[in-house]
Amino acid sequence: MPLGTIDRTPPPFFRQGPSAVTKLALFSALAVFLMAADSRWRVTQPLRSALATVLLPVQQALAVPVALATQGASYLQGVKDAQTAASLARAQLARQSERAARVETLIAENARLRALLELQPALQVRSIAAELLYEAGDPYSRKIFIDRGARAGVVAGAPVINEAGVLGQVTEVYPLSSVVTLLVDRDAAIPVLNTRSQQRGAAFGGAEGGSAMELRFMAANADVQAGDLLATSGVDGVYPPGLPVARVTRVDRRSDAGFARILLAPTAATDNLRHLLVLEPLALQMPPRPVPPAADKPAGRSGASAAGRPGMPASGQEPRR
Repeated sequence: MPLGTIDRTPPPFFRQGPSAVTKLALFSALAVFLMAADSRWRVTQPLRSALATVLLPVQQALAVPVALATQGASYLQGVKDAQTAASLARAQLARQSERAARVETLIAENARLRALLELQPALQVRSIAAELLYEAGDPYSRKIFIDRGARAGVVAGAPVINEAGVLGQVTEVYPLSSVVTLLVDRDAAIPVLNTRSQQRGAAFGGAEGGSAMELRFMAANADVQAGDLLATSGVDGVYPPGLPVARVTRVDRRSDAGFARILLAPTAATDNLRHLLVLEPLALQMPPRPVPPAADKPAGRSGASAAGRPGMPASGQEPRR
């Protein structure tokens, strides 16, 4: 550079090549080309596979702390849930033990009272364990299929229960399976007894769209309250007495109607069934009904006609004057 002149060329650091717009267009075209080439010819698939293989150990190493934290929190929550469940189970076991002790005492007392009153011993109900197979496909009925049939000793009309109460009744029996109609079915009915007021009635299914039951033909002033427990009465010769059936949820007393509308909620839930018991109907253990005596043969024609008319004498007698 001559002495006394000013150099106007920028230093190498500030020198610019192509303009920014040119670079944007060039790299955009290159990106579109690479995407089209990769989509059609899979040119970057080997590179992607190699990068995935190399980065896999790094990803697994980085995921270890997260997995440890998640598993640790899950373990601690599981331990807490298990401790809570164990506490509840111990409390329930204690209540059941107390109840079993009282039941044994009541059974012994009942046997002594029956012997004192010279009554027959209480009937022993036999049961068959069964498991739910599937629900019936008919959307307008509430029926289930169980894995016990005629070969296991199941008979039509047998009551079906679980740990919460009565579920329904066997309506169809096949060699290896049976159909059980639930109490909430619109065609189901069961005689019940109010455990509080000792008032008998009949509960029918099909209320509230097939999810509840209804206590029908009860007077508007009947002694029924919300919360009353209804149990089997045992008067039908099918269900053993004392089994929980339903609980009163609502009582509508209308002055313009002769009967009250009483809605019931079954004690046995029908949505999570799995194991159940099929009981033997009480009618199979009861003595047969006595045969009514044969009707006397009708008397002679004249005697019958005379006897059928008040004040008329029988044949061979003179009329009274």
